[in-house]
Amino acid sequence: MTVPSLADAKLFYECFGLDVRPEGQYLALYTAGHPHRWALLSEGGRKRLHYLSFGAFADDLPRFRERLSALNVDRLPPPPGFESNGLWFRDHEGTPIEIRVAEKSSPNDKSIFSVVTSGPAARGAIARRTAPATRPRRLAHVLLYTRDVARAVEFYSKILGLRLSDSSEGNVAFMHGVHGSDHHLVAFGRSGGPGLHHCSWDVGSIQDVGLGAMQMANKGFVAGWGVGRHVLGSNYFHYVRDPWGSYAEYSADMDYVPADADWEAVEHPGEDSSYLWGPTPPPDFGHNYEAEG
Repeated sequence: MTVPSLADAKLFYECFGLDVRPEGQYLALYTAGHPHRWALLSEGGRKRLHYLSFGAFADDLPRFRERLSALNVDRLPPPPGFESNGLWFRDHEGTPIEIRVAEKSSPNDKSIFSVVTSGPAARGAIARRTAPATRPRRLAHVLLYTRDVARAVEFYSKILGLRLSDSSEGNVAFMHGVHGSDHHLVAFGRSGGPGLHHCSWDVGSIQDVGLGAMQMANKGFVAGWGVGRHVLGSNYFHYVRDPWGSYAEYSADMDYVPADADWEAVEHPGEDSSYLWGPTPPPDFGHNYEAEG
């Protein structure tokens, strides 16, 4: 992703609980104890999603190459300065996509979700001064803007092999991977153009979600939405607005689709497309600031 200020990005994501590392002219986003690099940030005139990279097993890469050829999807060279062992092309909105050989970085089972309570005659909450920092465990998913949600689902299922989990009235759709996956790795929201709405980061409890919201508010990042619970995916959430009008989400207890599960995709009414409970979203929560310039 390109952002207007790497200094602002470093402050925001470090406050959020990520491990932010300089890598050449870029900033790389890692999570505590996980070797995978989840995102790479460069500095530019305005915020823009630059590309998405998907990992694949080595023996699947020739199949992807054949699929791209069979469907007449034009191949691209890697962006200047990027090393790649994979395939590059554009999605239906023109966003560059990479499929590269990589180890599986998503979980093979549902992530551990902790619920801590106390018995009679015991204090259940800790003191604020002793509250630990929330440190996300991994990137959970991204939600992309698209002009045509149905076309996005068709492209990402036909070309990348993702599967539809749930959708609602042509406004939003959620897709999972076939090798064991959270309810969604990628989601799509309808807008007047492409862009990134939010990146979502997995944490281990509703306590972590709430503490994350507080640690960001204490650093001055008070704009956002939450705490609440989604219907589609079932996760608890809190979104924090970043300096460029998109969001970073703390997410806990997402539904999980095992590799051998036959998950039934359902078309849901609009009332279930956003949240089960929580505060009313900000009026501009779904506004695509990336499409304006």
